[in-house]
Amino acid sequence: MNIFGAMYDKTMQWSRHRFAVFWLCLVSFIEAIFFPVPPDVMLIPMSMAKPKDALKLAFYTALASVMGGMIGYGLGYYAFDFVQGYIIKLGYQPYWDTAISWFEKWGILVVFVAGFSPIPYKIFTIAAGVMQMAFLPFIATAFISRLARFVLVAKLAAWGGEKFAAKLRKSIELIGWSVVVLAVMAYLILR
Repeated sequence: MNIFGAMYDKTMQWSRHRFAVFWLCLVSFIEAIFFPVPPDVMLIPMSMAKPKDALKLAFYTALASVMGGMIGYGLGYYAFDFVQGYIIKLGYQPYWDTAISWFEKWGILVVFVAGFSPIPYKIFTIAAGVMQMAFLPFIATAFISRLARFVLVAKLAAWGGEKFAAKLRKSIELIGWSVVVLAVMAYLILR
């Protein structure tokens, strides 16, 4: 079955769409609050399609992520009782427990690490509000961290450019099915 090749082609097509930057910013904004898909899924093909715009795209992604992070912070600060049920329902409780313990040990440094962590970023933004971190240091640290991550991702994708996109397209079915198999195995092992 060639599912991933068609999805890859569509993603590359969307990365060149005239509203692609808007959608990138929207995904980055809502990912910091509740959305499960990281903005890298859009940033990478957009940076491969337009390598000269990679830094600009990374900046927009980081800015939108931090703006979404402010909303996540507010939810943690003002409405955690409401949000807590969703954390449990979505299976984020282990991530939540880890984030809280990290905040208790390392404080503001956790926000910097969160930009690169495999733990969903929204967990950290909400936890920062619950822990009542100082808001301005939270924003500054989040921006530095998110910008560093997205610049790294965008520049690596841009460096590969169209040549890498073509090579990736040839292997996308193998990569896609490998990820599915690994996800199923992880689920079976961790449940």
